[in-house]
Amino acid sequence: MPVKGVSRVGGLGTAAVLSGAVATAAVLTSCGTSNSSAPEQPSRAAPSESLSRAAPSRSSTPSKSPASSRRPTPSASVSRSTAPGTVQLPPLHADFDYQIGGAYPPPTGVRIVSRDRTAAPAPGLYNICYVNAFQAQPDERASWPADLLLRDADGEVVVDEDWGEALLDIGTAAKRARVAARVNRWIDGCATKGFDAVEPDNYDSYTRSDNLLTANDATAFITLLSRHAHARRLAIAQKNTVELAGLRKRTGLDFAIAEECAEYDECGEYAQAFADRVIVIEYSDSGLRKARSGFAGRLSIVRRDVDVSTPGSSDYVRKVR
Repeated sequence: MPVKGVSRVGGLGTAAVLSGAVATAAVLTSCGTSNSSAPEQPSRAAPSESLSRAAPSRSSTPSKSPASSRRPTPSASVSRSTAPGTVQLPPLHADFDYQIGGAYPPPTGVRIVSRDRTAAPAPGLYNICYVNAFQAQPDERASWPADLLLRDADGEVVVDEDWGEALLDIGTAAKRARVAARVNRWIDGCATKGFDAVEPDNYDSYTRSDNLLTANDATAFITLLSRHAHARRLAIAQKNTVELAGLRKRTGLDFAIAEECAEYDECGEYAQAFADRVIVIEYSDSGLRKARSGFAGRLSIVRRDVDVSTPGSSDYVRKVR
């Protein structure tokens, strides 16, 4: 989700969560398949099993949830493997477009596109399905059971103030299972439509929880999602949250989508943890220049406008150089 006048999580404040861990690179296959050890049901070496609570740092970035009336069209040129336990990974260093604010015909040369779960995939491309997995968007908040909205000691719902989104309560195994059951139905919808991967947003919401949630809660929850995604033959992205990149093997995450990693000097950490299978989204010309200067030959990099708007909008920006 794009930054809107505020910073995003992932800098020195939250990096302290894993300060004792040593980075080790994960070796992924090329654009072929990734083995999943998932059951039917979401670099640094040997991280601590007990992660400390992280103080809020830079906040995450939410999406627009576009309505789409187009009929689902499965990807044509990216075939998903039929072998048990395998998923199709996004191509390395491929042109990418971020369309979570509304679907439109991808520009020439684009091979990877990310769209909201309500949209249809783009025919012939590698398609990533965006889901807001850790927070409730304002228009969906009322549909969540009241006890699954995170509440403070006074019983007030904890809200991501930048985007007006209620945090979901993933603080116990029972609640994680209930939230995952709903998010996994969205993931099922992504698979049915023909998407190739899923992008669960707000992995870093624990840093905005007033210490009511922990990094352990977040990793336990996303592991449930990754298992389900793999069971549906979908790859799954780590969205932002660089301080947890070293846990990608344990959590089952296949690639990274990193917003403003050049702006905050994080791209190298993602690249190491995910063996360069990283999609970078910058929201400024300076961020784009910085990303390209260090990683133009290695990572997928795009510059978008903060609202991730569609062509024809006065705010629309998309650049790759």
